Amino acid sequence: MMPRITVLPHPQYCPGGARVEAQRGRSILDNLLAHGIEIEHACEKSCACTTCHVIVREGLDSLPEAEEKEEDMLDKAWGLESASRLSCQARVQDGDLVIEIPKYTINMVAEAKHG
Repeated sequence: MMPRITVLPHPQYCPGGARVEAQRGRSILDNLLAHGIEIEHACEKSCACTTCHVIVREGLDSLPEAEEKEEDMLDKAWGLESASRLSCQARVQDGDLVIEIPKYTINMVAEAKHG
């Protein structure tokens, strides 16, 4: 059986929430994009920004640990929590995940200040 990713409702990216079958070994981001959930990923998945930041509400232990580069980027994320991951870096394994897309990204906060 394939692992599933449950996305909690987000007003912009996934208003009704979603539950998708995930491909093992693919990042959370790639799995979401494959199902039409277009979360932001400004650096094209190169671990150079925080726009794809998600909070793993369930299943965090099933993911490989974050590498140092990801940890360093997460320190800059808006709304950082202990269960935060960059969805372009966190690769789905066997466990089901429940993720929350934060309400804001650092880009949105910056645009609000300068807009």
